Amino acid sequence: TIFNKMVTMQFTLPASYGKVEDAPKPIDERVVIREEGEKKYGVVTFGGAASDEVVKEKVEKLKLSLEKDGFKVVGDFVLGRYNPPRITIPMFRTNEVKIPVE
Repeated sequence: TIFNKMVTMQFTLPASYGKVEDAPKPIDERVVIREEGEKKYGVVTFGGAASDEVVKEKVEKLKLSLEKDGFKVVGDFVLGRYNPPRITIPMFRTNEVKIPVE
């Protein structure tokens, strides 16, 4: 499957923290706070279930579209799932695939 790599989660902290050092210290050693530099991504948003097949199709179509528009793909895709932690009916799910580009 395309999801055979380790899964990670990320969250955006409010700008009021200013620097990484200002953020609350994690109580779990597996949690890391780091600053991400600016990056440029090509993105496609879609609803429904983010199954292996659907994500693979979205990634392939997005890559083709980006290359057609003159962008160079410079990394692996990132899958974003923006759904509440409880069960969300598939038609109300919001997902996105983003691919880093130059």
